[in-house]
Order: sequence, then structure tokens, then C-alpha cells
Amino acid sequence: MNPQIVLSTLIVILVLACSTTVSWAEGVFLSQWRSGVAGDRGLHYPNDVAVASDGSVYIANHRILKYTSDGALIIKWGAEGSTEGQFDYPYGVSVALDGSVYVADWGNDRFQKITSEGVFLSKWGTEGSANGEFDFLNGVAAAPDGGLYVMDTNNNRIQKFKSEGQFVSKWGSAGEGDGEFFSPMGVAVGPDGSVYVADSGNDRIQKFAPAR
Repeated sequence: MNPQIVLSTLIVILVLACSTTVSWAEGVFLSQWRSGVAGDRGLHYPNDVAVASDGSVYIANHRILKYTSDGALIIKWGAEGSTEGQFDYPYGVSVALDGSVYVADWGNDRFQKITSEGVFLSKWGTEGSANGEFDFLNGVAAAPDGGLYVMDTNNNRIQKFKSEGQFVSKWGSAGEGDGEFFSPMGVAVGPDGSVYVADSGNDRIQKFAPAR
């Protein structure tokens, strides 16, 4: 075979190999996990996931499951119900800097605060549209200042609370303008305290300054 052809072929192969490596650089698959322990129901329809500062992973999945970053089950807690530490379709979970776990207990129209080991601490909320009331609890995000932002989806608003559930502020109403929402479904807080809202019905993300 012509040496020039061989050289050209090798160059093409090397280029393709390098291109493949670069294309995967930002999305390399690492691992997955689906169940906890033998006989356990496992991860059937997980709703939300949060990562704590120590790297542990919390998953809202009809209850709360805590894993290592490699997928080893550490602890699980909760069962269907309405008493303390029980849930009715938990739709959101967030972990504060102090390790406290906040769960959006959608079916019970309330939030629950739990330790990282599953010990119940407090709860607040009921169905409605007044301050501290909810209609379809969805996302939740713990802020650097210790506050908690709650996605009150069917009321088209965000509510902020102190870490023990005291109401701080709220904003939003139904609409398409700035600061208005249509079925918002998620909320996140940046390191600087900025609040990001997934305004689902309006096909956009809105960013807000920290609430005081």
C-alpha cells in the first residue's frame, strides 16, 4: 500500500479519536443506581434529588433515601401518611448548609424539616393561598442565608421562610410579565443568593435578587 495513503488514514483515525474524546469531555457517564437493598422497592419514579455539602445524595421517592455519591444506600425514612415523618407524594427535597433536609410534602400541603439521619424536627403549611399556605407544593431550595424558598405552583408564586418555618416574604402572580408565573415548577438558589425560577408555562427561566 502507498505509504502516503497509510499516513493519511492514520491521521484521520487520530483526528476522529480526538474529536470523540473532546465531545464527551463535558458529559462522561460515571455510574447509576436503581435500588437500595434486597427486597426494597428501590427507585420507583424518583421525583427530585439534592446533594449535600458532604457529597451525600438525597432522593424524594415516596419517601426519602440517602445514598453515598457512589450509590450505596445509607438510610431511608418515611412512609405514606400524614403524621410527622410521613409523606404523601414528596415532590421536592433540599439540603441546607447545616445538613438539615427540607421535604416538599405535596399531598399534605406542607413542608417537613428533618435531620440528615431522618429524625423529624418540624413541619408547617396547609392548603390555601394565604401566607404560609400552599396549593401544589413543588420545588424547594435552601439559601446560603439559612432561608428557604418554596415553589407554590398553583398559586403562581414563591414564598420564603426562615429555617424554622416563619414566613418572610412572597412574590409572583399569574401572568406573562416580569415577575409573573404560569405553573412554575422549580426553584434554585445560587451561591450569591440569586433565585432562579423555572417558569414552565411561560417557557422561560426568571432570575431574582435575594428576598429580604
